[in-house]
Amino acid sequence: MSIKFSTSPKPWEAFESDIDTALATSYSLIVWNDDVNTFEWVIESLIEVCGHSHEQAEQCALFIHHKGKYAVKKGDYDTLKPMCNSITERGIGATVEMVD
Repeated sequence: MSIKFSTSPKPWEAFESDIDTALATSYSLIVWNDDVNTFEWVIESLIEVCGHSHEQAEQCALFIHHKGKYAVKKGDYDTLKPMCNSITERGIGATVEMVD
């Protein structure tokens, strides 16, 4: 009699894969308030760079102004980093941060 061991995936392997996927998409594009850039410029930048609607960009600009910063977009690092670069090239402070 011989014992055969299963080579099928272990139940926790699927769970680990889900965690890896969640971690890969757990970043935020943060835009910072300043005393230099106008609301119009920030709104225009969010529309052009992030694909926001005008209303969505306006709301983000208000949050940025009143709270000092705001996560304007969530996603994976490779998607958000070029957006961050585009925003900072426009003279607006922005960072990509991992979500807790």
